[in-house]
Amino acid sequence: MSIKKGQKRVKNIPILHDEVKQRHQIVITPTAWENMKQEAVERGISISELIEEFGRHLKVLSPISSHD
Repeated sequence: MSIKKGQKRVKNIPILHDEVKQRHQIVITPTAWENMKQEAVERGISISELIEEFGRHLKVLSPISSHD
C-alpha cells in the first residue's frame, strides 16, 4: 500500500501495511537513537517506519506472541 497525495489517513485503518500499528516502548542508548534518526532522515521516513522495515525483513520461522 502507499499513500497518494491528498489521501487522508483514518485512525485504525492501515495505510502502509496489512495491519494497524500498536504503540510499544523500547529502551536504547542516545547514540542508537541519534543513528536511527539520521538513517530515517536520509531515507525520508519516520523512526517508527525504519523499525517497521527492520522487523518486517527479519526471517521468522514461526509467529511470536506479544509479550508486552
